[in-house]
Amino acid sequence: MRSNAGTLNSQLSRVFSELGHTDQLVITDAGLPIPKPVERVDLALAEGVPGFLQVLDQTLAEIVIEGALAPAEIEDKSPEMLAALRTRFDRLGVELTLVPHEEFKRRSGNARAAVRSGEFTPYANVILTCGVAY
Repeated sequence: MRSNAGTLNSQLSRVFSELGHTDQLVITDAGLPIPKPVERVDLALAEGVPGFLQVLDQTLAEIVIEGALAPAEIEDKSPEMLAALRTRFDRLGVELTLVPHEEFKRRSGNARAAVRSGEFTPYANVILTCGVAY
């Protein structure tokens, strides 16, 4: 058993380890369609379990990112979630870019993997672009 409080899910831990500079990782709500070629790490257990922000926070504790992309519709449909995202990315010095949801879905097809949460908040999705630790 691991001796620290890192990610315990073996599939997700492996995905984190395999990410390289400029690779993309999608953190999704329970409803985002995940394109077939993208590896699915399905953590959803029930409505809200685990929450999107829980999954995002664990991810941000484990990987270095240099960019973040979210659906623009989050601004009108889920402003509290957008504020939470901006707070997290501002702390990291990472700009959050908003694009139309259809473009977001298209771009998610280029991701290395998608991590599905149990979140039911509309448009709670983000594409993270990996950076480097040096």
